[in-house]
Amino acid sequence: MKKHLLILILALSTLSAFAQITGIHATDARLCFHGRVLRTASDVTADWTGVYVHAHFLGNYLAVRLSDTGKNYYNLYIDREMTAEPDRIICTTGDTTVVLFTARRPKEHTVTLYKRTEGEQGRTTFHEFLVQGELLEAQPYKVRQIEFIGDSYTCGYGAENSTQHDHFTPQTETSAKTYAAIIARYFDADYRLIAHSGMGIARNYNSKFPDWYMPDRYEQIFDMDSTAAMRWTADTTIFRPQITVILLGGNDFSTGRQPEYDAFAHNYQRLLQTIKTNYGTSHPVVCCVKKGVPTLTEYVRQVVEQCHLPEVYFCPFYDGLFHDDERNLGADWHPNYEGHRKAAHVLIPYISTITGWELQDKKL
Repeated sequence: MKKHLLILILALSTLSAFAQITGIHATDARLCFHGRVLRTASDVTADWTGVYVHAHFLGNYLAVRLSDTGKNYYNLYIDREMTAEPDRIICTTGDTTVVLFTARRPKEHTVTLYKRTEGEQGRTTFHEFLVQGELLEAQPYKVRQIEFIGDSYTCGYGAENSTQHDHFTPQTETSAKTYAAIIARYFDADYRLIAHSGMGIARNYNSKFPDWYMPDRYEQIFDMDSTAAMRWTADTTIFRPQITVILLGGNDFSTGRQPEYDAFAHNYQRLLQTIKTNYGTSHPVVCCVKKGVPTLTEYVRQVVEQCHLPEVYFCPFYDGLFHDDERNLGADWHPNYEGHRKAAHVLIPYISTITGWELQDKKL
C-alpha cells in the first residue's frame, strides 16, 4: 500500500512540475542563436534576414514573448532540420506572445525559429521563452559554417511568387529558399546571411543611400542601424565560417547606370580586406556575379585578379547556369525557388573543391 502511495505522489509531483510555465530569459545559455544579434541583460535583438534560434526542451508547451518594431515573418520547424518548407509561418508585430508548440503529453522536442524577412521589415527583440517543463541544452553550432554576403537575391526577395509580374510583398520574401540556404543545407552547415535588398558595392539600386554601400553595412550588428555604437567585430562571436560567398554588383548596374571601375574596385577590395581581417588571410572567399551583365562580370574578374589577396576566387553565373526568364522568376524579376536551386547547383561543386567538403548524393 505504501509503495503504491509513493508512486502516486511521485506521479502527481511530476504532473505538477509540467503544469507550471516558467519564463526563461532569451539570453539563457541553453538557447542557441545564429546570426548577428545584440545581447543585453535578458534580451536578444536581431533584424538581419536568416537569423535563427534553436530551443530544446522536455515538456508539452513552448512559447516566446517578443516585441517587433515592424512586421516580420518567421519559419517554424519542430523536431527536424530546417528546410525550404516550414511547419508553420509566424508573423510577429508589436508586443506579443507566440505559442510555438503545445501537446497533451510531455516529451522531448526541438524547435527552430528562422527569420524570413530582412531588416527593413523591422527589428525583433526576444524577451523570454515560456516553457511548461524543462529547457534543455540546444543543438550547438555545426562544424561547418558558411557566410553569405548579398543583396535581394540572398534575401529571397519574391522567392515564393509564381510570376515576375508580381510586385514585392514581405509575405513572399524568404531567405530559406535562396541559393545560400540550399547550399548550407546541402553541406549540413550553419550559415549567416549579411544581405539587404538594393545594396551594391559602389552604387545602390537607383542610386539610393549614396555613400553607404554593402562594404559599410557589412560591419553592422543591425542591418538597419549604421551608428558607430552598433558596429560588429568578428571577435564577438563563436561563428567562424570556413568560407565566404559574395553575390553583389547587380544593383551597381541598375536603371541603366554604372559606377566607374576605380570606385567599384576600391570598395570591393575594401570588403575583401575586411573579411580577411575577420577570419585570416587564408580564409577563402568566392566572388559571384549574376548573369546578364557582362561589364559587371569583367569588373569582378579584374578585382579578383588585382586584389593581391590569397584564396579569392571568381565564379560568374553565365547564361544557362542560373534561372531562365520564363519559368524561374518570382516577384519583380527575381529568381524563385527553382531559380535559386539552379544557382546552388553551380556553386556547390565549386565550394566542395575549395573547402574539401565531399559532394553528397542528395536532392537539392
